[in-house]
Amino acid sequence: MAAQHNWNYLWLETDSALVVNAFKNNSSIPWQLRNRWNNCLIISRRMNFLVTHVYREGNRCADALANFGLNVNHLTIWLEIPSFIRSHYAQDRLGMPNFRFVNC
Repeated sequence: MAAQHNWNYLWLETDSALVVNAFKNNSSIPWQLRNRWNNCLIISRRMNFLVTHVYREGNRCADALANFGLNVNHLTIWLEIPSFIRSHYAQDRLGMPNFRFVNC
């Protein structure tokens, strides 16, 4: 989709260390996905493309969007910030911290 829209500067922040490692080490891709994965790599190498790891608490918008994605079975595109992440977006923009509380 990014290539189709000529979005040539892409930064993928993910809370999945497996995804970051997959971009660094192509051998960790399951064989069932390898053809699609290789096509994505070809496209991403034509871009200014960066993949970095961020803890889930570091990007509440992405976490909320990922949770939304688990519950839909169709492509969804927003032209403005979805209402269910507006408060997270505002807090992220202000640099407000988000702490993980662990019960011991």
